[in-house]
Amino acid sequence: MPDSPATPPSAAPERAISHDAPERFINREQSWLAFNRRVLEEAMNERHPLLERVRFLSIAASNLDEFTIVRTAGIEAQMEAKVPLRTDDGKTAAQLLAMANELTRALIQDMQVTWHGLQRALARNDILIVEPEDLSLADHDWLLQHFKSNILPLLTPVAVDPAHPFPFIPNSGVALALHLFDPAAREKMMALIPLPMQLERFIRLPQHDGEATIRFVLLEHAAMCFLDQLFPQFEVLSHGAFRVLRNSEIQFDEDTDDLVRHYETALKRRYRGRVIRLAVASTMPAELREFLCDELDVPPERMVVNSGTIRLADVNKIITPDRPDLLFPVFKERFPERIREHSGDCFAAIRAKDIIVHHPYESFDVVVQFLRQAARDPNVVAIKQTLYRTSKDSPIVKALIEAAEAGKSVIVMVELKARFDEEANIRWARDLERAGAQVMFGFVDLKTHSKISLVVRREGEGLRSYVHLGTGNYHPTNAKIYTDLSYFSCDPVICEDTVHIFNYMTGYATPQGLGKLIISPTGLRQTLEQLIADEIAHARAGRAGQIWAKMNALVDPAIIDRLYEASCAGVQIDLVVRGACCLRPGVAGLSENIRVKSIVGRFLEHSRVVCFGNGQGLPSAEAKVFISSADWMPRNLDRRIETLVPIENATVKQQVLEQIMVANLNDRRQSWLLEPDGSYTRAADDGTGFCAHDYFMNNPSLSGRGSADEAKSMPPQLIFNRDRLG
Repeated sequence: MPDSPATPPSAAPERAISHDAPERFINREQSWLAFNRRVLEEAMNERHPLLERVRFLSIAASNLDEFTIVRTAGIEAQMEAKVPLRTDDGKTAAQLLAMANELTRALIQDMQVTWHGLQRALARNDILIVEPEDLSLADHDWLLQHFKSNILPLLTPVAVDPAHPFPFIPNSGVALALHLFDPAAREKMMALIPLPMQLERFIRLPQHDGEATIRFVLLEHAAMCFLDQLFPQFEVLSHGAFRVLRNSEIQFDEDTDDLVRHYETALKRRYRGRVIRLAVASTMPAELREFLCDELDVPPERMVVNSGTIRLADVNKIITPDRPDLLFPVFKERFPERIREHSGDCFAAIRAKDIIVHHPYESFDVVVQFLRQAARDPNVVAIKQTLYRTSKDSPIVKALIEAAEAGKSVIVMVELKARFDEEANIRWARDLERAGAQVMFGFVDLKTHSKISLVVRREGEGLRSYVHLGTGNYHPTNAKIYTDLSYFSCDPVICEDTVHIFNYMTGYATPQGLGKLIISPTGLRQTLEQLIADEIAHARAGRAGQIWAKMNALVDPAIIDRLYEASCAGVQIDLVVRGACCLRPGVAGLSENIRVKSIVGRFLEHSRVVCFGNGQGLPSAEAKVFISSADWMPRNLDRRIETLVPIENATVKQQVLEQIMVANLNDRRQSWLLEPDGSYTRAADDGTGFCAHDYFMNNPSLSGRGSADEAKSMPPQLIFNRDRLG
């Protein structure tokens, strides 16, 4: 097993930067867009199966859309409101917007180039995106019948004139713009054909007998083929596809007296938000572009020209199970043997020993089974649950409804402020209330982001509580592709702390003196700063000072400054930050003892872990190890309900520290190294380097193993050694 990390030592640190200079921070938007470029790079990575590369492109395009409708829109709104803004790295709002737009346009262009390259590779593998002029007569006849039966009834052609105003195009909506000529009236006319999102963007053509080639036609191309069905007797002078992205940030009124009604109104406003970006096909002539800019009130600088598919997020629709040779090999997640040995009784397994379940390598069905068992167990008297995001047909919500209908006390903290899931959460809340659950919506000014499930069970003469604390959402679909940790315990101190946290969320009763759990906004920031200070003290006293941390984003300037201070004191710091990282590593006199990497691969890294050497270095049985729901961002530490959970059970601690963290730090195959200038370099790897995802797919977790597994052997030992490059 490779014992070399993907983080090389800082042999030549960057030039010095003052401890109070704005340049000590990397810009957040720049760093996030760099993350999305890493995702795009995976679409170009020929080590991945071809259709998985198409999936990476789709993800990158979807990510960029969200950045535009939230982050870019927010910057523009601040500029228009003349809100004085200067970022931590010293940029004004105008400078920030200019930089974000420049990087965004470069990404859009590179995505189109990548898509053209992928189309050529797909064609070599008998998957074609067919142009209308390449259709055979038989294909054309089939497509006409398909169009009449499945597309035409959903299309509404709209003439744009004083009697017919420009129609509303929803966020991310695609439409065709047309310049037409009516020979009978000898008049020209502008018209639109909105393409409803219910229609498939890629229409699969039938395969002929013995034909292996899979062929698709774009919806907009099909519509252009049959314009005579929509505008008979008109001549088409020019045409082109376009799409709009609208401001989707919800403006929140903290003085509202009805949170649900406020959000329902705000969601309607979001639907009709101002156009932030107008994307047009490169084939669209100037007159149509000007027409759209005028009608949509879009200045030219908000328009981008696409040389290929107008909504690249949709390219994942061509991913077909018919070509398993072009997909990742099928992976079957494990169910922990520890629970199987107790005949599937989650409560018995948890009573025997704390368990941590590592998703997606271990099934999220464990979490579902935990709640289903609670719903059906006559000895369970109460369930308390937070819900931030969940799936469309959520088994979690079904279990809670079943429990409420069975007469159990069910308290559910539903977070309405989960971006883009607000409507679903309102719907779930109403379903739960109808079943008899007590639904709460938490704080007006704080977002409930913690992932907590508490089950209270009557056992013997008293009550025993069981708790699930997670780093990810109660979302079975996401749990198949997000790496997250689910911690189960019946530790009475942790369970009592959990009760106090729920009381805080439901009754504003601020917890006093929690025994083990730490939460924001009342103590998480202070705890992290104190733990960093402890490592500084160890280093200054000549003991080993060491920090390992894994998260999705590192943005908080105060925490970054504490890490800089620790580096200057000699604390060795290794960070795995998937997305935005505003810390600048490897700078002389500031951060030469800090290394940062990002892992981008088959699964989305989402778990949050932080480890402190406690004077003994890492890994060590004396280390302080935590999992968390929080990234290190001001919003998580100051404006959200988050949890920091200490891991004390020896086996679970060993799993998190020596298995999960060491594997992440050792990874070379999927790792990118953050340079002092804010750029990322792919870790050197000839294709044989250690891959954390492969390791976890093929080795059982330490705390989930059954006694038979323990009797056989331990998983391959991983050794962390920063000084060897392998």
